[in-house]
Amino acid sequence: AAGSGGWLPWLGFALLPLAVTPGAPPGSCPSACYCVATPELVQCRYERLEEPPGELPLTVHNLSITGSNLSVLHRAAFAARPLPDLRLLRLHHDNIQIVEDMALQGLPALRTLDLSHNPLQSVAVGAFAGVPLLHTLQLNQALLAAPLEEQLALALRNLSLRRLELAGNALRALPTALLPAGLEELDLHNNSLQRLAAPELRILDAPGLRGLRLTLGNNPLSCDCALRPFLAWLRAATARVPDARSLRCTGTGPPPLRGAVLLRLRPEGLACTGEEDGEPGQLETASYVFFGIVLALIGIVFLMVLYLNRRGIKRWLHNLREACRDQMEGYHYRYEQDADPRRTSAIDTP
Repeated sequence: AAGSGGWLPWLGFALLPLAVTPGAPPGSCPSACYCVATPELVQCRYERLEEPPGELPLTVHNLSITGSNLSVLHRAAFAARPLPDLRLLRLHHDNIQIVEDMALQGLPALRTLDLSHNPLQSVAVGAFAGVPLLHTLQLNQALLAAPLEEQLALALRNLSLRRLELAGNALRALPTALLPAGLEELDLHNNSLQRLAAPELRILDAPGLRGLRLTLGNNPLSCDCALRPFLAWLRAATARVPDARSLRCTGTGPPPLRGAVLLRLRPEGLACTGEEDGEPGQLETASYVFFGIVLALIGIVFLMVLYLNRRGIKRWLHNLREACRDQMEGYHYRYEQDADPRRTSAIDTP
């Protein structure tokens, strides 16, 4: 009896979970998601959701939905159950193509929005209305499906962004329309930038963007003489480019400079091959155009000469044909004379 009495407390602990009423209490994690540590962090991964989950804890601060099929982020997608404390929203790999007006309504405290790795095709003008505190927007590998610079510029005009991430979008130029005054960080690594041209550098030195820091790693920088303005700017503003010392020449340019560290180069060492005023290929292109125009003029003059002398040319061709025919008749006559057997036998008789 004494032994069995020792097991009773353990048996009570074992049966305690069965006494809890099944069914999630209000404000718990949705069935398609799970909470990490506390309901303040909710993650929904690879559940193929077609819309954001409706029942989320009111105290959630960070919400991550990954690998779903949201496709269209509809108006008031999160307004069915407002989340007044949500500060970070990650929507990775969710096949989001369209963001409608007021899609983020009901998230008044949102500060960071991550739409990376989505094939965005349309962003409404009021897509980010209702999130006045938004200061970080991540759009890495999200602008490859369609050119959205103009749409995004309109959608971001009423926000006070501090950080914008545009990595991996194959950008060939600085997205100047997406640089609001007061922007502090711009991530452009892993794009297709060959250089920053002089007009772009002037925009970066505008009063509202003088504190902007750029990340430019993994871009195919071309180390030719067109890079001189950017190299001079980079030397003077190294503190504004955190990865400046790791930038290398990986694009087109003289082979001896491939892989060279950018800050170790001298402007006079950047060769110009057919360039003028820092614009690559300008002189070479003009030379080809001029050469083509000259050839076209020569061709036109030649055709005009032929046209104006068409009668003389016709007469010359007729005379040439008659001369050729007379010559051929002479050859033919001599051939017939040489082939006559009577003439041959007469010559052979002694």
